Amino acid sequence: MEISRRRMLESIVAGAAMATGAPALWSASGPPVPRRGRIQQSVCRWCYPKIQLDDLSAYAAHIGLKGVDLLNPDEYEIPRRYGLICTMGYAGGGQIAQGLNRLENHAAIENAFRQNIPVASKAGVPNVIAFSGNRAGLSDEQGAKNTVLGLNRVKKIAEDHGVTICMELLNSKVNHKDYMCDHTAWGVDVMRQVNSPNVKLLYDIYHMQIMEGDLIDTIQQNIQWLGHFHTGGVPGRHELNDRQEVQWDGVMRGILATNYHGYVAHEFVPAGDPCAALLQAANLCDV
Repeated sequence: MEISRRRMLESIVAGAAMATGAPALWSASGPPVPRRGRIQQSVCRWCYPKIQLDDLSAYAAHIGLKGVDLLNPDEYEIPRRYGLICTMGYAGGGQIAQGLNRLENHAAIENAFRQNIPVASKAGVPNVIAFSGNRAGLSDEQGAKNTVLGLNRVKKIAEDHGVTICMELLNSKVNHKDYMCDHTAWGVDVMRQVNSPNVKLLYDIYHMQIMEGDLIDTIQQNIQWLGHFHTGGVPGRHELNDRQEVQWDGVMRGILATNYHGYVAHEFVPAGDPCAALLQAANLCDV
């Protein structure tokens, strides 16, 4: 049974590879997977380190995804070979521990954005990622002030090129100890002060389930300030299945109710077959 299942998955991916000219890791063909398309789904590159980006892009296209998340500037164009886009790129928006909440980081972030956001725009990349940085003894109030200053310094770059800077909400309880932008309210306060259509939050559902819960109501109350979503099974950040605590189809319907038209990118680390896991997530979120 396991061999038959694996062969079925191999045949699906091989069909995408042959249709697009990607290097074939699988040996047969299969029909593409149709999607409702009301949730525009993507996949985060870093979760699949053993799969070449061309192969991941081919498979993503074949199962009805729209893009690949978290690519470097020299990778932005690769998903376009398969009819996809890079849905969110790295562009020098700081690092998780060292970000916008420190004044001394602003010049480097501005310089990187001036260089990379035009590249993102040319490649059709709608979003680039940014980070608040860790507290490291800094108060949340002062950190918010500094972050507002930093985002105000770079927002016109994003506005001029039609790209959205998304600062990520991360949990400080399990994965990223001391990270400052760890609650929606803090992030929304910063967004209100910056007040730009091209500066928003990356609402990571995995991280915010750990920190806050109350996902659907929080999303719906703050959708104006949310520009992108990530998924991941809680606990453990693995598959979206019946062994974790988020009801993903319900959350997706909650997002749909806001008339959101951006992307939901799967950011989980598969514990089993990576292709089966991604296909399962895509099916579950295709509401």
